[in-house]
Amino acid sequence: MNYKTSGVCSREITFDVVDGKVTNVHYLGGCNGNTQGVSALVEGMEVHEAIRRLKGIKCGMKGTSCPDQLAIALEQYLVNA
Repeated sequence: MNYKTSGVCSREITFDVVDGKVTNVHYLGGCNGNTQGVSALVEGMEVHEAIRRLKGIKCGMKGTSCPDQLAIALEQYLVNA
């Protein structure tokens, strides 16, 4: 799935879901170390667990963050699945 982010430095997140687990997460843009870290941490994680852990994380004064945007993308995936 491709998800266009909003309110963060990254512009897009791509990911797959295989057997209910998050895989192949890649961010386009953003803080390279942080986005690689998030991607590695959620690899193989159940979708609902990833959403639970990432939803609501904020970056500085922004109302969202790259992890929060991934949670929103995963929620959208579930709605469209």
